[in-house]
Amino acid sequence: MAKLNVAQLLEQVVKMGASDLHLSMGVSPVVRVNTVLSPLSDFPPLTTEDIEFFLSQILNQEQKDILDVNKELDLSVALGKKVRFRVNVFFQKGYPSVAMRTIPLVVPSLETLNLPPVVNSIADLKHGLVLVVGPTGHGKSTTIAGMLDRINSTRAEHILTIEDPIEYIFTNKKSLIEQREMYLDTHSWEVALKAVLRQDPNVVFIGEMRDHDSMQAALTIAETGHLVFTTLHTNSAAQTIDRIIDSFPEGQQGQVRIQLSQILEAVISQRLIPSTSKGLVPAIEVLIVNTAVSNMIREGKTHQIDNVINTGASLGMVALNSSLADLINAGEIDLNEALKMSLHTDELRNLVGSKK
Repeated sequence: MAKLNVAQLLEQVVKMGASDLHLSMGVSPVVRVNTVLSPLSDFPPLTTEDIEFFLSQILNQEQKDILDVNKELDLSVALGKKVRFRVNVFFQKGYPSVAMRTIPLVVPSLETLNLPPVVNSIADLKHGLVLVVGPTGHGKSTTIAGMLDRINSTRAEHILTIEDPIEYIFTNKKSLIEQREMYLDTHSWEVALKAVLRQDPNVVFIGEMRDHDSMQAALTIAETGHLVFTTLHTNSAAQTIDRIIDSFPEGQQGQVRIQLSQILEAVISQRLIPSTSKGLVPAIEVLIVNTAVSNMIREGKTHQIDNVINTGASLGMVALNSSLADLINAGEIDLNEALKMSLHTDELRNLVGSKK
């Protein structure tokens, strides 16, 4: 068998319109197209040597050393000027595996992402904390890239990103954008986040709030008058707030509730759903933090937030089931696909008037 060529394999992935590529010992390369996984049947099952040769084409010596020590590694690679890939290398059962996600070279504008108009208003904020949440692979980074592009296109700000790895590469327009990649531009999240306030940013994008320390840093940066965007793997606005608070020791949770009630501006929760025609379409939940929501956060009444979202359309809030129902009624998605993403399926059935 010919050795596994990076360029040829990635060219095929791009041609298929795949969002993800998986390389695992003992099976053929697997791609994800419109959320569905399928093997590339024209490739034989991969050996450890195949995967190691593939990695030898994309890793430098420093990255190899990090992988040897940590047994996992995040990085990005480019396929010429066509597309970039976010790459995670890890071990399973003692053998190397690779997961790759495609990232378009062109930074998307909000207008191309089929998001509700309120997302433009959220991008126009000057300070506070904005959270974009949802499952892995459902467009969180793309939505934030669209909001950062809007800021970059409309006002002069210093935008600082901390990512692992850098996904979308920005070009300065009206703003100055500086992008820091973990292990390339800084040695740790802790050091990078502590340094943020000395770098004179107006807007900060933290790739992901991974733990208690990064959550505390995001709160502190937002509390000092900056606009902070970040992501979490949660399913709803209310769950997101609880997740942040619960990550802190019990003795600190009261203070964190107060902090969060004062700085949180919006939570966008999203899902990408297979379209009835082609590709994926977003279903969105949007929480705008007003006085009522702020009081609920401070008083530990986050279970009431869903009701606020359901009645807050005039303020730009969007309930996930309302978004799903609109897509169903417009013929853009199938009811069965929508039910997979809904957190309240009976309510969704009622909204679309279906007895299925």
